Amino acid sequence: MPVKNRFADLHPTLTEWRRDLHQNPELSYEEHRTAGLVAGRLRAFGCDEVVEGIGQTGVVGVIRGRATGSGRVVGLRADMDALPIHEATGAAHASQTAGKMHACGHDGHTVMLLGAAQWLAETRNFDGTVVVIFQPAEEGGAGARAMIEDGLIERFGIQEVYGLHNMPGLAPGQFAICSGPMLASADEFTITVTGRGGHAGMPHNAIDTTLAASHIVVALQSIVARNADPLDAIVLTIGSFHTDSTASNVIANEVILKGTVRCLDEGLRDMAEERIKALVSATALAYGASASIHYERGYPVTVNAAENAEYAAVAAEAVAGHVDRLARPIMPAEDFSFMLQARPGAYIFLGNGDSAQCHHPAYDFNDAIIPAGSSWFATLAEQRMPLS
Repeated sequence: MPVKNRFADLHPTLTEWRRDLHQNPELSYEEHRTAGLVAGRLRAFGCDEVVEGIGQTGVVGVIRGRATGSGRVVGLRADMDALPIHEATGAAHASQTAGKMHACGHDGHTVMLLGAAQWLAETRNFDGTVVVIFQPAEEGGAGARAMIEDGLIERFGIQEVYGLHNMPGLAPGQFAICSGPMLASADEFTITVTGRGGHAGMPHNAIDTTLAASHIVVALQSIVARNADPLDAIVLTIGSFHTDSTASNVIANEVILKGTVRCLDEGLRDMAEERIKALVSATALAYGASASIHYERGYPVTVNAAENAEYAAVAAEAVAGHVDRLARPIMPAEDFSFMLQARPGAYIFLGNGDSAQCHHPAYDFNDAIIPAGSSWFATLAEQRMPLS
C-alpha cells in the first residue's frame, strides 16, 4: 500500500494512541478527556490555531500551508464519541469503563486524522488552509449540527469538507465511495394507541388496542410496498411494541409502538412521514381506537457532491492503487450529512477487514488501516491545494 512513509513510521505511536482512546471511551458530549488529548497533540504538532469547546466538546485545529494565495480552505472531519455498549472483544486494550465502548471505530477515525494533522503541520506542502475537525456526539447527538450552529463553517471559512468511516467486510485499506446519496436519513416516531381495557373473555366490552396496534404495524409496511417506487430505497421498522398489560387475560388500555424510517431521498422522506401519520390515525379509528404520533426528524440523507466525491476517490486511488467508485449506499445514518448540507464535500468508506459489524459488542477497529486513513486525509488536502 503506497501510503506516505511518515505514517508507517508513526504507526506504532498512532496505534498506542488509538488503544488508549479505546480503553477510555466517552459518550456523546462527554468527550472531555478525548478532546483534551486531541487539543494537546494539535498544539504539540504546531497547528497555527487550536480551538476547544465548539459544539460543546468539539476541537478544531487550523494548519496554514507554505502558501495561502489560493484562498482555499478544506475541512477534514473525524468523530470522537463512543457508544453505551458492554464490550465483548476480550482485547487487552478493551474498555475500562463498564457499559461504554468504541463500537464504531471513532477512536480510529480520531487517530487517523491526528496522524494527518501531524504530517500536514510538519510539511505544509499545500497552498491554502486545512481545518481539522474533531467532532463530538455523532451517535445520535447531532454533534455536527452543534458545531455548525456554534459557527464552525463561517468562523474558519470552510469551503469544502471531507470525512471517512471504517467499513467492516471491506478489505483492509481499500476505499469505496459513490456520488449522490451515500447513507440514509433516520427519523424516529412513537405511536400511542388508546382504547378501552377490559377482560379478555369479554372483548365486546373493550376496545382492543393490541389488535389495533397490530394492524397499524402491518399497515405501515404498505408504505414501502405500495407508496414508494420499487427502485427507491426506504426501510420502515417497528422496533418496540409495548402494552400496559402483563397478563394473558387482560386487554390493554394503551399500546406504545416505537419505530424508525430511513430513506435515501428527501422527497421520499417527506412522503413517508405524511403516509405514516395518515395510516396510524385511520387504522386506529377502523378498530374503534384512537392514536397519537410523535414524529422526530433525525439525521438527513448523507449526499456526496459528484465533483467532491471524485476528488476523494482520486486521493484514495493515490493511497490504495484502486477505489470502488460505485459503492452501494447503505441505510444507517451519519450526522456528517449536516456538514454536507452546509458545504460541498464527500464521505468515503475505508475497509476494516473481516471484523464484527459496527455497534456490535465484539467490534474493534483494525489498527492496520491507520496509515491508509491518515494518508488519505493528508493526500486529499495536498491534492486539493497543490503548491504551484
